[in-house]
Amino acid sequence: MTENNSGTKVFFVGTGPGDPELITVKGMNLLKDADLVIYAGSLVREKVLGYCEKSPVIKNSASMSLDEITSLMVEAARHGTKVVRLHTGDVLEKEGVAYEIVPGVSSAFASAAALKRELTLPGVTQTVIFTRVEGRTPVPAEEKLSKLAAHGATICIFLSIAMIDEVVKELAQGYALTTPVAVVYRASWEDEIVVKGTLADIAKKVNEAGIKRQAMIIVGNAIGDSPGENSKLYDAGFSHGYRE
Repeated sequence: MTENNSGTKVFFVGTGPGDPELITVKGMNLLKDADLVIYAGSLVREKVLGYCEKSPVIKNSASMSLDEITSLMVEAARHGTKVVRLHTGDVLEKEGVAYEIVPGVSSAFASAAALKRELTLPGVTQTVIFTRVEGRTPVPAEEKLSKLAAHGATICIFLSIAMIDEVVKELAQGYALTTPVAVVYRASWEDEIVVKGTLADIAKKVNEAGIKRQAMIIVGNAIGDSPGENSKLYDAGFSHGYRE
């Protein structure tokens, strides 16, 4: 990693799916010591700014372009300011500014927790696919939902709830209409909503609930009521490095 002259890094910190307590300890400690915090106001909860202890300059980047955000970070870092960028940002290598990425908790995992379900189950599936449907951002032809559905894996679909009818149409080309589907609106937030159904009725249920944004769609037999097979890891007859 290339260091800038002052040795100051820009830290890109994932804040998690919504609950401010789901930020990592490392991310929290960086906020406590930050001089400048730039956060995506449309996606990051302001409650997470409560971890700041040094009364930093706080900028909401919701109305800023990427060039404006990058220029602000570069100038601050070059002056020795400790910069924390919450949520997303572009790399700073071409500017010679050092940076570090601190990962956060995915909304996919927060959604699975809300469902109290594992995304994989022995005898059901051992694969999880993260994807989205095509909207203003194109999706490669080989990654269309209709083709991914052929794997029979668990699929977590981001940024697609507004197109739930199209999602169902695509998924139905690979899954049975009885396949379990869940939609989690604002996972880990106080107003979290969980809608469960099957491919046959999930679109109707989502529309009735009025969910049009900020929701995760999860499909697959692993999230249903079938328990699948017991894990061999804890089976009394299964030996491994810690148990004969």
